[in-house]
Amino acid sequence: MDRSFRRHGCPAAVLVVLVGLVSAAGGCRSALFTATYLFKGNAADAEFDELKGKKVAVVCRPTGSLTYRDANVATDLAEEISRLLKANVSKIEIVDPQEVTEWLDEHGDWTDFAEIGQAEAVAADMVVGIDLHSFTIYQSQVLYQGKANVTLCVCDCREDGDIVFRKELPQSVYPPNAVIPTSEKQEREFRREFVQILADQIGRHFYPHDRHADYALDATALD
Repeated sequence: MDRSFRRHGCPAAVLVVLVGLVSAAGGCRSALFTATYLFKGNAADAEFDELKGKKVAVVCRPTGSLTYRDANVATDLAEEISRLLKANVSKIEIVDPQEVTEWLDEHGDWTDFAEIGQAEAVAADMVVGIDLHSFTIYQSQVLYQGKANVTLCVCDCREDGDIVFRKELPQSVYPPNAVIPTSEKQEREFRREFVQILADQIGRHFYPHDRHADYALDATALD
């Protein structure tokens, strides 16, 4: 077999031939399905794709009593989601997470995400708001297994702060089917890994992604 075929996938000409064959055998609908699968593979569309071309602030609010070990998780999570959105959403402008943090520090009495986006110092078109209800990295004193519960929303600050997207995510568990002895990784390393995993699971709601991205999390954690 031609190596370039294996490395780069089906060339356009091959796809045309395949679609033609399927069309003759099973009708136009089957041909369209086959073509879509061959081109898109495991790709899933964004659930909310209206961040394109917008100025966006990412804010994470801890709603539970996080332990002192995890006191900075909300800030770290917001920064990681900001990075992912900037890398994956076309023409997006991300408000500097440090500017958002400074505003939050100066306005401890804020009540809703839209208030932050509408503040003169932030001036965002939209706010991606994350309510972090719980976060832990320990299954026991000697075992790591991260668990977190979040609610995600998007506020349109140009439309009176209306919530235009809202979703309560399933509990995030990392690794989902295993535990990691604390002797194998430092606490800060595992926490950083879990924050990155959680940020990725949140960020995927806003850009195309691999629908099977979570399937290898056990192997990733054990690597």
